[in-house]
Amino acid sequence: MKGFVQDIENLATHNDDFRRVLYTATNCQLVLMALKPQEQIGAEVHKLDQFFRVEAGSGEAVIDGLRTPISAGFAVLVPAGARHNIVNTGTKPLKLYTLYAPPNHRDGVVHRLRADAEADPEHFDGKTSE
Repeated sequence: MKGFVQDIENLATHNDDFRRVLYTATNCQLVLMALKPQEQIGAEVHKLDQFFRVEAGSGEAVIDGLRTPISAGFAVLVPAGARHNIVNTGTKPLKLYTLYAPPNHRDGVVHRLRADAEADPEHFDGKTSE
């Protein structure tokens, strides 16, 4: 296995897709996300842990009702079972990446817009990148 070794900051800051799955391992998945100004991921709860790292822009992390301002350099760790959302409160795109452990999406999936993601019932199907 060769794994994933790339400049994640560059990939994240140049990504314009709402969701782009970059790499899926057996127990972890790397996904780029970009939120337009005033856009949000949407409140959700997972049966898995999720990590976010903000590379550009500003917004709020909402975990079980607690709102915390976030900006470039911030990390957010959401434990399994917590209701959470990431909201772009700024005037520029919020660029970030997230790690799901275990994977949550189908490997290689790209949703250009949030509406595309909401319309696609896809979920992790057990297939990894390698």
